[in-house]
Amino acid sequence: MGDTNERTAERTAKRGRPRSFDRDAALKAAVMEFWERGYEAVSIADLTRVMHIKAPSLYAAFGDKKTLFEEVVEAYVREFGGFVERALAEEPTARRGVARLLREAAYWHTLPGHPRGCMVITAATNCTAGSEDVLRGLQERRVRTLRLIEGAVRADLAAGELPAGTDPHVLAVYCSAVLQGMSQQARDGMDRETLEAVAEAAMRAWPG
Repeated sequence: MGDTNERTAERTAKRGRPRSFDRDAALKAAVMEFWERGYEAVSIADLTRVMHIKAPSLYAAFGDKKTLFEEVVEAYVREFGGFVERALAEEPTARRGVARLLREAAYWHTLPGHPRGCMVITAATNCTAGSEDVLRGLQERRVRTLRLIEGAVRADLAAGELPAGTDPHVLAVYCSAVLQGMSQQARDGMDRETLEAVAEAAMRAWPG
């Protein structure tokens, strides 16, 4: 009976033992790895190396690679990608919101010491058939951004801020295309000042 109690106590102690690594730091390392290299190029071995944990600890703390990537995207959006929603929510018109988000994209897409561009745009550009759900998840996020812009444009149109006949969907697609293009230009090494000039040039096409 005593031996049984001791074994039970030992198992309980192991289950209750705190992790031997910093989960937040490990997650941040995974964000950087996926952001830099994309979903397909990153292996579990790569993740354990940069996160400084062993595979069993990774699976126990984060689940499989796809589950970890979902958490990585959430963490990325919270820290680096929330500027789009903030700009559209805080500015009084769609024009000012889009001008701000494009200007801020030039900053966020060229952060010193970080991978360039937007992970939501670039992390799943070459997914295999087995990762279609990953591709769809990022596509859905990009579509949500498009719809946010379109909703702001429609509100401006209804308020008389835009000329009658303005197509909200086409204007939103145009803005999204500029945003995504700026991300790729940043990946290709374009500097922040040039991207800010691109943002200003894009806004000169705004109706009215």
